[in-house]
Amino acid sequence: MIRIIQAICLGVLSSAPVQGAHEKDSRPPNVLMICIDDLNDWVGFLGGHPDVKTPHMDRLAEQGRNFANAHCVVPVCSPSRVSVMSGLHATTHGSYDLGPSYQTIKRLKDAPCMQAYFKEQGYRTLSGGKILHHGFNGSLKDAIDVNLGGYGGPRPKKQMNWPGGGWDWGAFPESDDEMTDFKLAKNAAAALKEKHDQPFFMSVGIFRPHVPMFVPQKWFDLYDRKKIALPKAPLADLTDLPPNFNRRLNIEPTHAEVQEKGDWRGMVHAYLACVSFADMCVGAVLDGLNEGPNKESTIIVLWSDHGFHLGEKQHWAKRTLWEESTRTPFIIAGPGIEKGGDCREAVSLLDIYPTLIDLCGLPKRKELDGLSLMPQLKNAKAARKEPVISTSYYENHAIRTKDWRYIRYADGAEELYDHRNDPDEFTNLAKHPNHREMKQSLAKWLPKDAAPEVKKPGDQRKRK
Repeated sequence: MIRIIQAICLGVLSSAPVQGAHEKDSRPPNVLMICIDDLNDWVGFLGGHPDVKTPHMDRLAEQGRNFANAHCVVPVCSPSRVSVMSGLHATTHGSYDLGPSYQTIKRLKDAPCMQAYFKEQGYRTLSGGKILHHGFNGSLKDAIDVNLGGYGGPRPKKQMNWPGGGWDWGAFPESDDEMTDFKLAKNAAAALKEKHDQPFFMSVGIFRPHVPMFVPQKWFDLYDRKKIALPKAPLADLTDLPPNFNRRLNIEPTHAEVQEKGDWRGMVHAYLACVSFADMCVGAVLDGLNEGPNKESTIIVLWSDHGFHLGEKQHWAKRTLWEESTRTPFIIAGPGIEKGGDCREAVSLLDIYPTLIDLCGLPKRKELDGLSLMPQLKNAKAARKEPVISTSYYENHAIRTKDWRYIRYADGAEELYDHRNDPDEFTNLAKHPNHREMKQSLAKWLPKDAAPEVKKPGDQRKRK
């Protein structure tokens, strides 16, 4: 059984200014980073679903800065997390899909992950759940001082609602105490209630709402299955799209399969139930912080690794370059950070690393690809210098600004959406002559000389 290692002294924490310039005799702030797996904009503070219940995350958004237009680097777990933890874009390190771990990517050999860098600067590192897809082992084993627990599970012995594989869902197990996520949340809360003799960096990775979508019955009971709203998924939405991603991208079902042999409403119901369960786990972690001595000296960062389709554009899961797949919740809160006021500028999860460095007053790392969000933390309306670049598989890119999304695929096919008038991305404007200049201005940001794809040993499949 994994134990929480406690090395605690009776020191009193002092808060450092969030501007980052802490005095020599003061301690930098602690960091509590909460990462949720496969969480799209179906949270109250983003308004992605009219029925969702996420009171704990909504409260956190009110207490800090809600980056309401945040996007991932790669819309799939492993490379997204590698990018966030390294601070480097996929086009720099070469991981575009599941497969290679941080530890096996040669371009990251001299790139310390976020936890390792903070440890080098005197932080005690605690981590549990799904942070890196392949965990902190091998060359990264020394990055973490305290293991707070694992992730996933439990899962029933027999399929409940899907014919086979990981796409099952249902009311299981009987209680929250049996859920690995909740066990992790309690471990994290216990550690947050303690005094620490040095600043700490805690990473908490909550697995739900990732499939298989199993949570206790009480979370399903929060929603009236018959009345929950289903996503907008008109078949006509595909008529003006290139064929590039209009197919199965991995093991996820197609929307036609869900409608034929599955239960669309049931799966939406299960996702909502899992989101509310994950929200409860976030609340449990935050309760531990609020009830302990570290509340006034801890920066909180909450994010998800990517979005998630539940039928939109006839698609399920992630891996696309559309809004449902790249957009993610992202909140920063804590001492000195202005409460309320959503930031509508497009920002990247790559920005987490340099922003935390600035907030904690640590030496800057110029090699990082992200931008510090200090301007947006000071002023929610502050403009951003660069758009966000998301990449799915090799040489397929999306450029996202405050109001526009431009997609260029490896074969040259294009999509263009005006989010001021078309937030659902129903109308592809790429061939419209009135938007030629906008398309050209966004295309200038397309990555040049992207790193070739890193594959697992023996994996010779080409990604186009």
